[in-house]
Amino acid sequence: MSRTRRQWLGYFLALIAVLLIYQHSRPSSNGQNTESETPTPIANDDTDTSDSLNPKPPNPDLLTPPSDQLQPGNDQSLEFIWRSLPLRFPATSNLFPPIESTQGIPRIQGSEFSPVTTWFQKSRQAAVKDAFTRCWDSYKSLAWEADELVPMSGLPRNDIGGWGLTIVDNLDTLWIMGMGAEFKEAVATVVKISFENIQAPEINTHEINIRILGGLLGAFDLSSDRRLLKKAIEVGDMLYAAFDTPNRMPIIHWDPHRAIRQEEQIAEEMASASELGAFILEFTRLSQLTGDPKYFDAAQMVMEKFNRLQDVTRLPGMWPLIVNARSENFDGDFFTMGFEDSLYQILPKAYMLLGGHMSVYRKMYEKSTRTIAGHNLFRPMNSQGRDILLPGSIHVQMTQNGKSRTQLESKVHHRACFSGGMFALGGALFNIQTHRKIANKLVDGCTWVSQKMPLEIMPEVVEMVPCSSQTECPWNEPIWKQQVWKKVNTGPEPDPDMDTDRYISQHRLPKGFVDIPDKGYNLRSEVIESIFTLYRVSGREDLLDTAWDIFESIQNATEIINGNAVIADVTVLDEQPVHIDRMDSSWMSQTLKYFYLLFSDPGYIDLDEYVFNSAGHPLKRPKEESTL
Repeated sequence: MSRTRRQWLGYFLALIAVLLIYQHSRPSSNGQNTESETPTPIANDDTDTSDSLNPKPPNPDLLTPPSDQLQPGNDQSLEFIWRSLPLRFPATSNLFPPIESTQGIPRIQGSEFSPVTTWFQKSRQAAVKDAFTRCWDSYKSLAWEADELVPMSGLPRNDIGGWGLTIVDNLDTLWIMGMGAEFKEAVATVVKISFENIQAPEINTHEINIRILGGLLGAFDLSSDRRLLKKAIEVGDMLYAAFDTPNRMPIIHWDPHRAIRQEEQIAEEMASASELGAFILEFTRLSQLTGDPKYFDAAQMVMEKFNRLQDVTRLPGMWPLIVNARSENFDGDFFTMGFEDSLYQILPKAYMLLGGHMSVYRKMYEKSTRTIAGHNLFRPMNSQGRDILLPGSIHVQMTQNGKSRTQLESKVHHRACFSGGMFALGGALFNIQTHRKIANKLVDGCTWVSQKMPLEIMPEVVEMVPCSSQTECPWNEPIWKQQVWKKVNTGPEPDPDMDTDRYISQHRLPKGFVDIPDKGYNLRSEVIESIFTLYRVSGREDLLDTAWDIFESIQNATEIINGNAVIADVTVLDEQPVHIDRMDSSWMSQTLKYFYLLFSDPGYIDLDEYVFNSAGHPLKRPKEESTL
């Protein structure tokens, strides 16, 4: 059905709905209305017949009394091992997060649904919720309290602490989708988790921070259930112990048993810059809620080091993928967004969460995006002549005379597609028009890659032919085939007689694609996350249809009996997709959540009220005193 015919049908159906609502709500014979105009919140959605795209969340009054602020020192139940653990290298700083009212931050959201759009999105929203419910029910029946469900085997899986990651990670998703009974059951399970009980010899503090601490904070900010804040403090204190190193740089691959035994801890010599710098949102929010500045102080001191070193890396403005956290040497030569989604995107979000009072985050954002736009982004040559952008990576080589030379690697990682949303948010927040244009081109670029695949799903990694210019890029088929030949024949014994056309056909390479190094799809969220952010900021309604097409493609390819599973190859169309026995918690807590919110009324979980951390958890922004 064409969009015009669909709109007329929508108008007709909406008119009928209005007439029915009017007839149903007419006063009774005694002149009094028989129903309340404003429904009260309900504890679950089993009988929800509302046409609203904002589901009625559980009533926090049915849980435990909310608390605006919880002073941890006043509650004896919080005296667990991590709070009482002595520090070998206590902080010498004492930084407090700003407490002034938010001022000077403009409104971010620019989209709102028309009645017709609302009509069409309701069924889409319901389909996403059905997909989530199927996965949740499978996890509940087959792997309850485990970190994740292995969907094809129907077995539990524990490799992120064994603390019921899927439950904690999806608390806010349950709340957002109005699943009150499930939320209450999940909270009752979470409060029994003991973060003193660590079975694994090593844990990833980055993952615990963004997914478990972030999940607890996001659920608390939505529900005001103080039990969740108590658990967040427990996790925060555990993670704080990972900062107990001589230079106060956190240990990412951390042995918590060493900390408990009071053994010396030293920061790693090879660590991901993204993981080191990704504590600031969660630790800031924890300090805001508890009044205890130690969390913010720890994360902010790390970000001060990132700020100090930003201009002296081999690619000034960006931080290398791998750094030496022990010596604070940031001399790496590879710069990418493919594995740095937790670093660059948090810069404008930290600015917002801190009420606009710390300009250092605006400065770091603007410096990094200036470098990214000038080096990492490229226009891919394509036969349709689409004016789109994709995020690549940069190798920096030092010449004999001491000068640097950059080389673009035009491999595009699915994870790097967060960048469209980052530019959309930053462009709106700081009123940078060029960033708005870049955001649209990046989102269109990543969705274009998805559309070019036989299954219409973006694979984990693709490699393209980059244009020499972002302004003009005519299609040149011989150059494309030449690049494919060069890619195949990079070894010591090239094959001059290679049949390039046959190779392209056998490897199912769309025009413009040089290679697809990783044809799989790991149920990732980055493409839909950027579509969500750009839609909320710009109001581009075509993005709703694009997102729905992607959702249907993903469901068709990944849905199995116990939920959804990773697929091995998105370039195979005529055969049944090969599934891999894995369903990360992030499929529900990020991918499906962003789909659901995209098809919800834009005023629901408003970007002017919340910032989403890198694991998709909404953290409440300080209340604004005024907006521009």
